[in-house]
Amino acid sequence: MPLVKRTPNERDGICERSDARDCPSLTRQLDDGSAEARRWAARDLLNCPNCSTDLLARLNEEGDGSVREVILTTLTRVGDAQAVAGLVTCLRSEDVALRNEAIEAMKQLPDEVAPIMQDLLHDTSSDMRIFAVNILESLRHPQVEAWLCEVITQDAHVNVCGAAVDLLSELGSPAALQPLVQLKRRFPDDPYIQFAADLAINRLNDD
Repeated sequence: MPLVKRTPNERDGICERSDARDCPSLTRQLDDGSAEARRWAARDLLNCPNCSTDLLARLNEEGDGSVREVILTTLTRVGDAQAVAGLVTCLRSEDVALRNEAIEAMKQLPDEVAPIMQDLLHDTSSDMRIFAVNILESLRHPQVEAWLCEVITQDAHVNVCGAAVDLLSELGSPAALQPLVQLKRRFPDDPYIQFAADLAINRLNDD
């Protein structure tokens, strides 16, 4: 096999970057025609002040999945209020993939998301409230069970309660038993709520 001469910018099969890495240059590189350049820029912007604004602006128009993944990773590492607010905005997007990616990103920010969880769980949109319940699935926050119990005792939308009771069946403790009984009383004619609540009650009683 003939030997391939490496270029000066290659070492051990890894291409070294030649683009400038100052913050203004990295911001411009977010709009580069090369997905690789955009990925590097999204990663390296981590240490730039107010980078969340630029990353979120790019996220909303980025079509390359690998670049979006790096943008979301950087946003979760930054984890400032602007990043969290931008992720919440993504939950309202018509882009299903972006919504799901935002949910997964928010799951990685329990301390940052916790202060806005009450607002999400009381959003006027039932879809947003379901997304909030989905975020709770992996939020790893001590209030998760309390939030879910509040949903099943107060939320008027059966689908939101259905999502919450499913999660309580996995994460609940005996403290959820009474709210589950109340849920059955609130929706006596809904077969799924009756089934899911009974399933959760039986599991909690067996633990």
